[in-house]
Amino acid sequence: MALAMGRSFSIQPRSIFNSRSPDGASPASRLSWLRHGATVTPSCRKTCVAAQQRPTWLPGLDPPPHLDGTLAGDFGFDPLGLAEDPESLRWYVQAELVHSRFAMLGVLGILVTDLLRVTGISKIPVWFEAGAVKYELANTETLFLVQLFLMGFVETKRYMDFVSPGSQAKEGSFFGLEDSLEGLEPGYPGGPLLNPLGLAKDIKNAHDWKLKEIKNGRLAMVAMLGIFVQASVTHVGPIDNLVEHLSNPWHKTIIQTLAGSSSSF
Repeated sequence: MALAMGRSFSIQPRSIFNSRSPDGASPASRLSWLRHGATVTPSCRKTCVAAQQRPTWLPGLDPPPHLDGTLAGDFGFDPLGLAEDPESLRWYVQAELVHSRFAMLGVLGILVTDLLRVTGISKIPVWFEAGAVKYELANTETLFLVQLFLMGFVETKRYMDFVSPGSQAKEGSFFGLEDSLEGLEPGYPGGPLLNPLGLAKDIKNAHDWKLKEIKNGRLAMVAMLGIFVQASVTHVGPIDNLVEHLSNPWHKTIIQTLAGSSSSF
């Protein structure tokens, strides 16, 4: 009977208790290895490493060869093969990172303003009507032009750094503020302004921080999709939906809401 570990690592009892095993170890040394784990042969080490498989989005699924697990949040998900081209993969990584950050900011902004509105602390409009509100500080056209200029400037700088990594951290490239906006690597700006707590000064080895960010970002993108659907179906904000659900949890659910909205058409 064999003791199996992983997919391909097995130990036959006869190889342990025979007078000499294939690698020349005596029975006593074999028993010592089993008891204490003090001696690991090179062949055993290679087999154990090969048997350890990284987690994938579907357990037991072999990831595609172009996704080797080096990227943060890489769980081998690419059913359409969109990332087979290395240059396309570089762009997709940056695009996902930016969309994740926008989604996290969006979810936070929607929930906070909705909470202030529902509790009566502030008369803030519901998030999907905020764009049509007239603000006292400037008219809509002015706000749009200011946002277009600022976002266009930032996105242009980001794209230039993507095309030529490190080019936007050179002296004189950002009004003398390069030291405050020290670029660590494409997609991960730093410095005292964008990394005040110094959580990831060594961004090359900050794999855990990258993984946490991309996981939360993906969750935020899914949450934004849910908020969009909620607004389209119920015409209220997410906090209103939550309050209504808690008022009658067994009858105010997503199933009843969707069923009621479909019957009204």
